[in-house]
Amino acid sequence: MSAFDGGSLEPLGDGDFSQEIGLVDMGHDLLTPTSTVIAYTEMLLEYADEHIKDPEFISDINKVLTAGEQLSTLITQLFSKKESFQGGVDLESLDVYFRHDLRTPINAILGYGEMLLEDIDQDAHPEACVDLQKILTTARRLLTLINDLSYFSRNSGSTSPKSKNIDNEENLDSNSASNEVSNEASDVHTSAQEKPNDTVLPSWNKYEQNNTLPIDIDTQQASLLLVDDKEANRDLLSRRLYKEGFRVELAENGRQALQMLHDMDFDLVLLDIIMPEMDGYQVLGEIKRDEQLCRMPVIMISALDEIDSVVRCIEMGAEDYLQKPFNQVILNAKISATLERKRLRDRERDFLKKLQDEQEKSEKLLLNILPQPIAERLKKGEGTIADSYSEVTVFFSDLVGFTELSAGISASALVEKLNRIFIAFDKLTEKYGLEKIKTIGDAYMLVGGAPTPRPDHAEAVANLALDVLKTLENLNEENNENFRVRIGIHTGPIVAGVMGKHKFNYDLWGDTVNIASRMESQGIPDHIQISESTYRLIKDKFVCELRGPIDIKGKGKMVTYILQGKK
Repeated sequence: MSAFDGGSLEPLGDGDFSQEIGLVDMGHDLLTPTSTVIAYTEMLLEYADEHIKDPEFISDINKVLTAGEQLSTLITQLFSKKESFQGGVDLESLDVYFRHDLRTPINAILGYGEMLLEDIDQDAHPEACVDLQKILTTARRLLTLINDLSYFSRNSGSTSPKSKNIDNEENLDSNSASNEVSNEASDVHTSAQEKPNDTVLPSWNKYEQNNTLPIDIDTQQASLLLVDDKEANRDLLSRRLYKEGFRVELAENGRQALQMLHDMDFDLVLLDIIMPEMDGYQVLGEIKRDEQLCRMPVIMISALDEIDSVVRCIEMGAEDYLQKPFNQVILNAKISATLERKRLRDRERDFLKKLQDEQEKSEKLLLNILPQPIAERLKKGEGTIADSYSEVTVFFSDLVGFTELSAGISASALVEKLNRIFIAFDKLTEKYGLEKIKTIGDAYMLVGGAPTPRPDHAEAVANLALDVLKTLENLNEENNENFRVRIGIHTGPIVAGVMGKHKFNYDLWGDTVNIASRMESQGIPDHIQISESTYRLIKDKFVCELRGPIDIKGKGKMVTYILQGKK
């Protein structure tokens, strides 16, 4: 709906009648070149029907003619004294009308005219080229007039020289505009007659042919979404982009665009600002608030040339701003620059993702070697890590007869069997929140209460030991094997720390470790032998049988117990 479809215009005072007359005269200044565009387009259409006979070429001429007729209707409705000024003039709405509504058909005339001039065989049809040149030149004069009228509407309260002398200063009254078009066209026609073999191109087209910024070969494969409610705008810009090698999808409104962005992959969005239901600002806001779409680059496109509009779009997250009608050089440059920035950002994100993945791999590898609290301390730069613990519980297990077994099977089979057992032990260690220290051959060592202290360390290790016996029994049944294990447990003080510079190793030292190892080595197969210090901590919750004093190497007689189960 245009700015003048309603009847809410504020009346002007009696003293402003001269302003009304001035606007009506300016409407006449717009109608004269518009009629010129229509007339030359009709002649071009007759010529094309007779000599060119290309359906696509004729279709584009018809689109120029339709745009010219639409422009004539809009101007007539806007500047008719009877229709527009009886209720007065809302100058703010008038400005919007100039800057957007009137520019839309002019954009279509310029866009289709430029493509027609590019596609035509100019040596074979010099007369058609002359008519196209006249149409384009006149359309640019119209655009200049509309810019001046927009200035007039915004500054109507003052008597600026520009508003008072627009015809004289700019030479844009109806006669001078027509004369300039005729003179320019005559020059082109004369040039064409003098040099029939030369390509007849207007100066702007020569510039674009010679100086068009190349589209990067990598960006040509990009997929673009063009959002505009005007069919002519979508058609014009998409055809330009197709010629540059882009893949282009079209959306008629903001809601359709948002749905397409969720359903398909795009590299760039070209988004019109003035649209019904949901304008470009609202669509841009939705894109930037959406976690999946927020990184999508958006170039805003509009006939509005206000700095406030540009600033608002950039502040909302738009990459750039394109004003209609499009200059092909600027269009190519801005799209290339935006796609290049996107490519660099994508590379940066890929690099950071790979860096993060490698960091996670390194951390996982570090955690396979060291307990997490120790690894965190090393990452923070702590040099020597050594801690004393007043009481922990140390566990040792050893497979009975495994050395003899290893002599009779292949290395791969040996490792496979041992790995299957130790993986099961690792799962139990994780289940009970204990810390695996290391494996030595077929021996398995863990600790409860270090490096993270916990009051129930002895109870947790006892539960794990009982589960180790059950797990090994189940594995034997599943794999038709007969592995047996000795387990020893002791509770006492230790020192724990990290050894090495390049190959880190977290280990335990102290008499507690030696006694726990003796509990295992001098234990009974398929039984859990515990020291008296461990027994005192778990006797209320577990069933333990006194084994009696036994000789412990390096320690003499020690009272030990056999852990049988939970109470």
